[in-house]
Amino acid sequence: MLFFRGINSINIDAKGRLAVPKRYRESIEEASDNQLVATIDLHSPCLLIYTMDEWEVIERKLMSLPNMDPQARLVQRLLLGHASEMEMDGQGRVLLPSLLREHAKLEKEAILLGQGNKFELWSQKAWEASRPEMLDTASGVGEVSESLATLSL
Repeated sequence: MLFFRGINSINIDAKGRLAVPKRYRESIEEASDNQLVATIDLHSPCLLIYTMDEWEVIERKLMSLPNMDPQARLVQRLLLGHASEMEMDGQGRVLLPSLLREHAKLEKEAILLGQGNKFELWSQKAWEASRPEMLDTASGVGEVSESLATLSL
């Protein structure tokens, strides 16, 4: 199983391409023949980037939701509708679709954040604005959710 971890400061060039950090390139090539999928994040001003294999798992889960449920349809519409296939070229670059760049307000400086089965792609400005609040929220959590109660770090 592919596992992405770590935080990377990256640049997006004038054509809207990002260079995937070298430490991830071989794994992406082996796992999905350089095929990636990007979509929007429903909760944060960033993009989610998956290998094609991982995205197909997510896609099947989304498609299994009952389409008569308005909330399920909304999630399908947003995540599947914004999903864009991308190919990593021989130099490790990926062209980000302009609509997705606009959604995440991506400029030259960006943050690529490993999240296990995916990456989050943030604009540097949005990351710097959101990170302190995330840290405050995480440190000030009163009651721990059931899913986190047994987590040991």
